Amino acid sequence: MTKSGKDGVAKMELRTAASPRDVKHYTTERLREEFLIQNLFVPGEIKLVYSHIDRIITGAAVPDKPLALTAGDQLRAEYFLQRREMGVINIGGAGTISVDGEKYEVGFKEGMYIGMGAKDIVFDSRDASCPAKFYINSAPAHKTYPTVLIKPEGSPAEGVVIVKDENKVELGSLEDANHRVICKYILPGQVESCQLVMGMTQLKPGSVWNTMPCHTHDRRMEVYLYFEMPEDAFVVHYMGEPSETRHIFMRNEEAVISPSWSIHAGCGSRAYTFIWGMVGENQDFDDMDHVAMKDLM
Repeated sequence: MTKSGKDGVAKMELRTAASPRDVKHYTTERLREEFLIQNLFVPGEIKLVYSHIDRIITGAAVPDKPLALTAGDQLRAEYFLQRREMGVINIGGAGTISVDGEKYEVGFKEGMYIGMGAKDIVFDSRDASCPAKFYINSAPAHKTYPTVLIKPEGSPAEGVVIVKDENKVELGSLEDANHRVICKYILPGQVESCQLVMGMTQLKPGSVWNTMPCHTHDRRMEVYLYFEMPEDAFVVHYMGEPSETRHIFMRNEEAVISPSWSIHAGCGSRAYTFIWGMVGENQDFDDMDHVAMKDLM
């Protein structure tokens, strides 16, 4: 993964698409090279990974001073969001995101949607000794939707969207080891976007399974970021076709790319939180191709 320059992005890592027929022959090392994203949160840098799978960009900004996001060479654009939209969720200390001169205060687990056409985007931390950790998902866009600050709790205000009660869903049970709360940040009816859907799932203490029973969705891909894990903990992320499953051991603050043909589920050594971002032609959260437990191999 390439480093950013002093003021923003110089280059980004490129990941090509992968056929399920090829993936079933991958070694552990090759599987991790293609799908696992490590070392995202580096102080003083913006780091990005561009995937050919639905053209999603996954990245992070950890500012110890103001960091401006630029298009770099690979986007062939005048500025980063010339033909794109972006979702951001902060998993670190308090910070700010400036969008064309307007500054937004973004706290822990608060997010933003930034619409196509925003030119000047600058990330900063309130306290460099406890920096913000801005996690980024970006997708191609065809229309400009309003830029908004997204808060899980609080009072509505101009330019601020509070996650609706119906978009905070408690599912599972301790008996099935999957008691969790899903908080949907970016989706139709709450925060409009061209194709990006984004949110966060937090496992309750004693629960370790996510997205099980599992599914695929042929109309969109997904990226998971796992975090809030101690150094010695891990999540085993399951992927692949239901009849040809594979697994990747993942540590704190690592992300994984999930093609549309792949399941995406995980089981941790303890409870954890993850951010999911979906990109594709269908924004219906419930548009899933469910896989029966008996069919997994």
